Amino acid sequence: MELRALVTTLDQLRMFVSAGETGSFSAAGRVLGKGQSAVSIGISNLEIDLGFELFDRSTRKPHLTQDGERLLPFARAVLLQAEDFDIVASRVFAGQEARIRLAVDDALLLPSLSRVLIGFGKEFPATQLECLSVASPEIPGLITSGGADIGLMFSMVKVQKGTEQAFIGNLPFVAVSSPDYPLAKVETIGANELLPYRQLLLRSHQGTALDQFPPLSTNVWYATSFHAIGELVMQGAGWAYLPEHFTADAIAAGRLAPLKLRFEHRHWSPPVECITVKDAFPGPAFSWLSREAKNILP
Repeated sequence: MELRALVTTLDQLRMFVSAGETGSFSAAGRVLGKGQSAVSIGISNLEIDLGFELFDRSTRKPHLTQDGERLLPFARAVLLQAEDFDIVASRVFAGQEARIRLAVDDALLLPSLSRVLIGFGKEFPATQLECLSVASPEIPGLITSGGADIGLMFSMVKVQKGTEQAFIGNLPFVAVSSPDYPLAKVETIGANELLPYRQLLLRSHQGTALDQFPPLSTNVWYATSFHAIGELVMQGAGWAYLPEHFTADAIAAGRLAPLKLRFEHRHWSPPVECITVKDAFPGPAFSWLSREAKNILP
């Protein structure tokens, strides 16, 4: 009985919303595939349940009363929630996961990844996405401990036990400093000339650094995100390698200066991996996201 009452109430709300939007009971009937009399009776029953009129029937065409106009947006919201309920219920029945956790080094928060995540939301509206911004050295531990399902990180030389690692491309980096930093005024810079100048490097909270980011200076500061490193470099704290897409606008605006390193013929481009738990039994949302995330780099 309760289920039948709920269905009937939703049907009445559909009649009310359709009649309010089309301006007539007959037009609402055509939209809903019902006769005019069925719509009229359904709305009348709803008015009886509510205890007030939703439509003024004193003219040739019924029009919303003030009470009807007040309730119309709420009726729309209830119908939208009912549709969402049906979608989520069908996805749960199909075995879609309740949540996927994606751990990403902030240097890899690219527009292409944002497009993938937006597509994920459309494809899996019933699955909650948790995006964790984490320094690359911390990501394998999150994956193996169950703190994340999929990781996007810079490659580590040592293979991580219990994980599957897939190379997905390279991300170009640029050596930069603030325009006022002494290195920015040097015509060309050799490796030995970097030694006395402070270098800013990425390191995890546990103190683990990436083999792909070696210290080239005797004076090193560490941070857990490339965004933090970039801010420190712009303030003149030292020099650093930063992702090319981070630096383009700042270089064009004069907030950063590219360093001319004699030992680099091309931009340094460290490898990037997608990492997951080994021998996992993936659901559809995990499979989709892990596949699409591998295509964020050209």
